Amino acid sequence: MAELRRHQRAHSWFTLSNGLTSMRLIAAPFFYALIVNQSWRAACLLFWLAVASDLVDGRLARARGETSALGGLLDHASDATFVALGQLALVKAGWAPALLPPLIIVAFLQYVLDSRILAGRELRASLLGRWNGIFYFVPPGVIVTREALGLALPTDAMILVLGWALLGSTLISMADRLVSVISVAREKRKQRRASGR
Repeated sequence: MAELRRHQRAHSWFTLSNGLTSMRLIAAPFFYALIVNQSWRAACLLFWLAVASDLVDGRLARARGETSALGGLLDHASDATFVALGQLALVKAGWAPALLPPLIIVAFLQYVLDSRILAGRELRASLLGRWNGIFYFVPPGVIVTREALGLALPTDAMILVLGWALLGSTLISMADRLVSVISVAREKRKQRRASGR
């Protein structure tokens, strides 16, 4: 009976862990607005609540038997939306390269599409892609924390350099995924030809 409940929870959108993840998605436009309006304390609080929810939602899903491909997609979509809007707010202030926010969204879409091709049903990040996903949170988090606390460091130039580094590493990660997809597609064609299809 308990196993049946776990199975039902894992195949439902309406789970506690997905609710927690969805809060991050809902918070994203508010985070953007708070940064643009320089409401630093509120932006800082919202940022750290988002980080806490990101740290907890997966553990909660595993503990409650609520893990699913859908939950994983929602988690990654929430992260991508939150950081892309945070980075977009930084662009408006000159703290991030203008290409970074749209590139984050394109990289996320590539990740979703490629994961199905490369690994089947579940989303799978490359090592660089995983680190990019973590580091996308850093510039907005550093800025809102720095401004909320009235600190002088890190400087705007340091944040901008990190943004450019993220842009470069995102392009490298996307190119690596593209090469992998092309390689897998070629291998599948060879297998079909060998089997006579």
